[in-house]
Amino acid sequence: MLSLSVNGESHAVDVSADMPLLWVLRDVIGLTGTKFGCGIAQCGACTVHLDGQSVRSCVLPVGTIGNKAITTIEAIGNTPDGQKIQRAWLDVDVVQCGYCQPGQIMSATALLKRSPNPSDADIDAAMSRNICRCGTYVRIRAAIKQAATGKLEALQTVVTSPEGTEP
Repeated sequence: MLSLSVNGESHAVDVSADMPLLWVLRDVIGLTGTKFGCGIAQCGACTVHLDGQSVRSCVLPVGTIGNKAITTIEAIGNTPDGQKIQRAWLDVDVVQCGYCQPGQIMSATALLKRSPNPSDADIDAAMSRNICRCGTYVRIRAAIKQAATGKLEALQTVVTSPEGTEP
């Protein structure tokens, strides 16, 4: 029997120590906001926080967590940075299909926590391991900037011709 602190609540779970945290969260505890994407820690859909740090829950054995606090998408809005990110996500209209968004929001919130005013390079580095099949990367960056600064920036994209030059 393992004891986990998830979103501020204690959970006793009777699972194998090598079971990935993702499946404990979804199938044992019943928190389905964290998504399965690739199963090899490459897409970011399964991102949660472990003591405030972004981790990929699909490959994290639950037995390695110990006394660390787990925060999932269900509770990230209870933190100041999580509130800012969620508000910006709505203001900028980031979501298309929505499947990757829990992981995107978790990674963005961890970024703001460690870097309250991130540069474009900081955002790109922090979010590079989160894949969005809908391609909302420009909106994700704009939402993170808005959450950091409180200002909504105009979305800008550069359209290029097939030859690689601007029309």
